[in-house]
Formats: sequence, C-alpha cells, structure tokens
Amino acid sequence: MNTRLLPILFLLVTAPVIAQQVLDRIIAVVDKEIITESELNDRVSLLALQNRLDASSPELRKQVLESMITEKLILAQAIIDSIVVTDAEVTQALEQQIQNFVRQVGSEARVEQIYGKSITRIKVEYRDELRQQLLVQKVRQQREASLQVTRRETEEFYEAYRDSLPEVPEEFSLSHIFILPKPDSTVQVATRERLRGILDSIHAGGDFADFARRYSVDGTASGGGDLGWAKRGDYVREFEEVVFGLQEGQVSGVIKTQYGYHIIQLLERRGEQVRARHILLRVERGPESDSAAVRQLRDIRRQVLDGAPFGAMARKFSEDDDTKNQGGDLGTVSSDQLVAEFAGTVLPMSEGEVSQPSRATLGTTVGWHIVWLRKRVPAHPMTLEQDYERVKQVALYLKRNESNIEWVQELKKTIYLDVRL
Repeated sequence: MNTRLLPILFLLVTAPVIAQQVLDRIIAVVDKEIITESELNDRVSLLALQNRLDASSPELRKQVLESMITEKLILAQAIIDSIVVTDAEVTQALEQQIQNFVRQVGSEARVEQIYGKSITRIKVEYRDELRQQLLVQKVRQQREASLQVTRRETEEFYEAYRDSLPEVPEEFSLSHIFILPKPDSTVQVATRERLRGILDSIHAGGDFADFARRYSVDGTASGGGDLGWAKRGDYVREFEEVVFGLQEGQVSGVIKTQYGYHIIQLLERRGEQVRARHILLRVERGPESDSAAVRQLRDIRRQVLDGAPFGAMARKFSEDDDTKNQGGDLGTVSSDQLVAEFAGTVLPMSEGEVSQPSRATLGTTVGWHIVWLRKRVPAHPMTLEQDYERVKQVALYLKRNESNIEWVQELKKTIYLDVRL
C-alpha cells in the first residue's frame, strides 16, 4: 500500500505558481536547457512552503539551484545515452501521481480547485515535464542497478552509525477486502437521460459552450468545456476512441467513462492532435449504494470469523485489482505511513483481528473495506538481528548517494554548464 506523499519533484512541477512574477532572466545554461530566475523562485517558494523553511535563505536558494542543475545534467546525459521513455510509461506515471494527489486532498474536485483547471488539462499540460522526470529517473536507475552492498559492508555501516540510526516505528502487516458501492440503476438511467436531453437541445440549435457552463461538473465548465489540445494517450480509452473518430464540428452521442457520462464536440484537428470540448455529468451514488456494500462486507467478515480463509475471500470478492490476486495483501506499513482514514481503523486493532466495514479511499474512488491485521510489531531501536534488510537498505542508500555525487561532478566536466547567478 503506497501511502506516502507525492514525490516533491512532481509537486514542484505541477503546483500553481507561488512566487510573484518578476522580470525573468536566465541564471544557468546546461547543455541545451536553461534555468530562469522565475523557475528558481517558484521552486524555492514552494519547497519553503511545503517544509516550513525560510524562502529568503541564501543557503536554501543555493541548494535548490544546485538540485535543478543536477536534474538538467542528468537529462542531458539521458539524451546522450539515447534513453527513451514511452508514451505508455508517461501515461501510467501521470495517472498514478494524479491518483496519489487526489488521495491526499480528498477528491478530484479539490485537485481541480487547487490548480484552477480540470484533471484532463493538468495531464495535458504537465505530460512533457513528467517525461523529463522519468528520463532522469531511468538514468539513475540504470546506474544504481549495479550498486549493491555486501553483508560485511552492511555490518560495518551498522557499527559506524548504530547510535544515530532512527528508531523503527510500529509496523503493521495488513490485508483487506475492498468493495466499491455501485450506483443505483435508477440514478444511472436518470443521469444518462438528463444528458440526452441536453444533447437534444444542442442538436436543436443550443449553444454547446453555454450548456457546458450551466451543467457540466468538470473543471472545464467555466471555459465552455474546452479541453485544449491533446494527443493520443492523453485521454482514457473510451473518451479517446470517440474524440479521434469525430469530424471537426461534430458532436458525439452520450458516452460513458470512469468519470461519468459525456457529450463531446471536436473543435479542431491538427494531424494526430485534437482540440475538443465536453459536458460531463457524474453518476452520484444513491443512499442504498453504501448500505449494500456494508452489508456485503459484514457477510464476508462473518464467513471469515467462521473459518473461511481471508485470502480466498479477497480473491473472490475484493474489487481492489492491485491486491485481490495476492489475497488482499497490502504489505507491511509503519505507523507514520498510515493516512488518517486508515489509521482510525488499524491502530485500535489487535493482531489477528478483522475489522468492521469502514470507509476507504482507493485511488480516485471511495468505497468500503474490512481489514485483517496479520501481524503487529512494536516500535524498537534498529538492530542487525531484527532489521537486517532495513539496515542494508540504509547502507545502500548512502552508497548510492555518494556515488551519485561523484558522478554529477564528472558530468560537470563533460557537459556544457554556465551558471550566471
């Protein structure tokens, strides 16, 4: 289960501009890439905000600039080494990071409010930035793959740093069975019919943009539903198949995606790029939806308490596609990794206990689950005997960090670098 915050790098790229815009100037050139003063100001401001640091600190500014230069150096090396990141890799990473951010702030609507644009627009605008991040990551991973630490190195590291190693927080080995409440069929029909009525009005001469502003629940509503320019891979499959099959000016029928029901109009096409607008109505769950999910989970829990294997029940009933084939196994997480919603369920539990149904957020969806606490390990000082793999990973991290520092110094000797600040 991944409950960590989004990587800082992603937040730095995608967060709204915080620093006030000033007359921009180039402060560093790395190979064919530039770093501007406004980019540095934005990154310093956001990093200070996220970590409660002093944004006016010269040392912080120096450290951030050095980090940005390092990224550009590695990106240049990726190009030299002909490292490639596929469109599929970018799409998958973008979806995952958006889902993580939605989990943090609570809903897609909140994400759209923070950025002042739709989820679709966020994906389109930051796709190239993310591709660069993935290139940097891939270069690092290829270098670090061959770096390992032996048992002797691990033991020597432990003896040298044992007094400064952090305490291992309390840990929980968990499994769950997740059920997604299903919208009432009557609600789905009503939503679809409402959108068909809007479609009929458009065909009768109504203004598409006006209807989008009045009825669409997407973040693009205020702009008449305009999604801007996009290429293949930017949209979910069902939406993409329709929008790329339209002629300019043509309006689609009512289509369904994971986000709800849409009407799409193709505005322009430039080769394999399209500019479209849409009207989105989400299918709201009725009051019976949650009740039915809770009843199902209570029945599953009763069968487990009567002796049915939890893993077998998860494989049969769970709707968490990432864990169901592993019997609902969420892995082992520490107390500081538990989000508040999950902690409220897990912390009061005893080892071996199966919880009552509780609300759970999974990616962009909200449902219900029951949790099995397989094992609970109290917080304790880190030792070789009990935590060898953890000590090994810390030792490996330090070795990789030292190697990367040396590598970046070598890159500075071979790749053009002009720092003007």
